[in-house]
Amino acid sequence: MRVTHRFQDAITLLLTGDVMLGRGVDQILPHPVDRRLWEPQIDSATSYVELAEAANGPIPRHVDFSYVWGDALANITHRSDLRIVNLETAITTSGRPLPKGINYRMSPRNVACLRAAKFDCCVLANNHVLDWGEAGLRDTLETLDTAGIAHAGAGGNRDQAKAPAVMPIAGGGRVVVFGFGSPTAGIPPDWAAGIGTPGVNFLGDLSERTVAELASIASAIRQSNDVLVASIHWGANWGYAVPEDQRRFAHSLIDAAGFDIVHGHSSHHPKGFEVYQQKLILYGCGDFINDYEGIPGYESFRDDLAIAYFAKYSRETGTLIDLSMIPFQIRNFRLNRASPDDITWQQAVLDRECSRFGTRIERTDGDVLRAIWQ
Repeated sequence: MRVTHRFQDAITLLLTGDVMLGRGVDQILPHPVDRRLWEPQIDSATSYVELAEAANGPIPRHVDFSYVWGDALANITHRSDLRIVNLETAITTSGRPLPKGINYRMSPRNVACLRAAKFDCCVLANNHVLDWGEAGLRDTLETLDTAGIAHAGAGGNRDQAKAPAVMPIAGGGRVVVFGFGSPTAGIPPDWAAGIGTPGVNFLGDLSERTVAELASIASAIRQSNDVLVASIHWGANWGYAVPEDQRRFAHSLIDAAGFDIVHGHSSHHPKGFEVYQQKLILYGCGDFINDYEGIPGYESFRDDLAIAYFAKYSRETGTLIDLSMIPFQIRNFRLNRASPDDITWQQAVLDRECSRFGTRIERTDGDVLRAIWQ
């Protein structure tokens, strides 16, 4: 388990949305799995590489494990103390795909790609972790354990799926990450982990009763100087609307359950976020890496733009001190430095969407955006 360095009272967390290293991305890594797919229109994962190449030019094969992180790598590793992502793929060569139309997987031998970016925690409560059945989930858990990468939100049984990832901080305190999956993000109810069956930590509803249950669990685990993260896969892939029940639930996780960060993901593009009671609520982080290049539709949302969120928190008070963001562009299955025009576009969209929550987005020197809240 990786222990972070100390920066006075503060700790900086990297938070991203979906990290999808399967299918086409897996095919360009050193050890790709069988390219066969069971999709209605496409039967080979290499077709997604070809779509991307048709849009943006050649992509090398058998790239090194750091390739996909591109220009983001130095920021990921040097600007943050701990790194938390939603891993939107199974890690397996075994099992059969579930008959759901889209099935993501990456080779266990390519897990070094996650290690190259020094990711500390992968949240697994999403609608793709069981794409290759229970065998695929078991492989995913075993591979992450062997690689020394913490995980939350899925497990071999209900207790394991509900258990948080606990990461100690040098000098005292911990970051505690709970993973939750909602049916609003397309997670089937029968994927819920059972008493003796593998699955995800399924969030059946966003009711006050659910908040009370989570408050009891969080209270039993919390220690002095902990930072508690509720990482939730919820909501639609497209659109900027934040449903009122999501906002109410996020507020309750802070007010009643004692969480310090709500880390929302599922949307394919960044949505507005909120600083509530000096705590960060990310309603939808957007994709961080994927193989969707060259697939037409929804271009107005600019899902090729990805954001790394750097949240600096006080360990003593559990409050947000600073939030900076760096936009990147996914091109050739790689995170590239965003152009000045793209950064300006992303700033304007985030400023528009966050202003309804009392937060504004400023552009500092260079590529960095910064949140200003009341």
